[in-house]
Amino acid sequence: MVAPGRAEKEAVDRALLAWSALSGARLEPLEGGLINESWRAVVPGAEYVAQRVHGDFSPGIHRNMQAVSRHLNVRGVSVAQLLPTDEGALFSDLGEGGRWRVMKRLPGVTFRKCQSPAQARSAGELVAAFHGGMVDWDGPLEPIGFAFHEMDQHLDDLRRALEQRRDHPLRSGVRDLAERIFSIHATWPSRLSLPRRVLHGDLKLSNILFAGANSPERDRAQSLIDLDTISRLPLFYDMGDAWRSWCNVGGEGPEDIRLDLEIFAASAEGYLSKLNFELLGEERDSMIPALEYLSLELCARFATDALWESHFSWDPENFSTRGEHNLYRALGQISLHDQARETQQERARSLFGSSALG
Repeated sequence: MVAPGRAEKEAVDRALLAWSALSGARLEPLEGGLINESWRAVVPGAEYVAQRVHGDFSPGIHRNMQAVSRHLNVRGVSVAQLLPTDEGALFSDLGEGGRWRVMKRLPGVTFRKCQSPAQARSAGELVAAFHGGMVDWDGPLEPIGFAFHEMDQHLDDLRRALEQRRDHPLRSGVRDLAERIFSIHATWPSRLSLPRRVLHGDLKLSNILFAGANSPERDRAQSLIDLDTISRLPLFYDMGDAWRSWCNVGGEGPEDIRLDLEIFAASAEGYLSKLNFELLGEERDSMIPALEYLSLELCARFATDALWESHFSWDPENFSTRGEHNLYRALGQISLHDQARETQQERARSLFGSSALG
């Protein structure tokens, strides 16, 4: 773990003055997030996670997080819960210094790649518990702060980027990819009204805490973290995004993506075996192409950010610019989409058996 620089540490120290429980905390930067900046904060007898929240998020997400986490924790579903400031606020706003929040660090370990079908099955079970635990909650949810799972908006953003960034050196590559995205999207069927359920919104594998190697239940998924994107949306958005992350056991680029059908089958089995409500007919059908939809959506978002050079973090050691990294990611997601489409019938059988094929 690389220690934070002096200026960086001073900024975090200043932010944490709102929480006297973190006075004198030892700080370590946490890696892996694409949007928020996170630090491990250690004080005698306790560990916390402190985050500077990306400015695109609205302040209201913290009320969403606290309400949902309290509801779920009562029902035995472990999720991250915010630690109020000494004044009772859910975050500390330092203006140009950013908006900060703190959570008690939950036990467990994270993985960037799924390690086994058993791990995938347990992750599916935990997500089913999350979805089932929220079925009886009808509280309000505030807007996230930006277009989220709104494919038409993402496509408009991509068109606008192509129009306004004509001189960008990556425009030609993004344009070619965009033509594929628009063409594929045009074949999608129009959707009837689907139930809108409370979703996590960002079920990448690294947002799940597992028991880890020091436990006899090493593959058990035990907690969900990063609740910024809690929303009411059709269920397939969460599962498509989960499978996009969990089932790719390769890298993030176009030559590295590898869809693992055994991982998919195990996660689907775990999810459906623990779901405590019945999927409606069209809701059930929407689960089959969910992986294609979500990989194409993220492809469009990465392609747009390749031209704007914004939003997502990037790897400066392996890419010259943020745009190059995001185009690489976008090409990886179109590869995942293609693999998902080619295996749709096999994945449908994993979900619903022979009945899925009519």
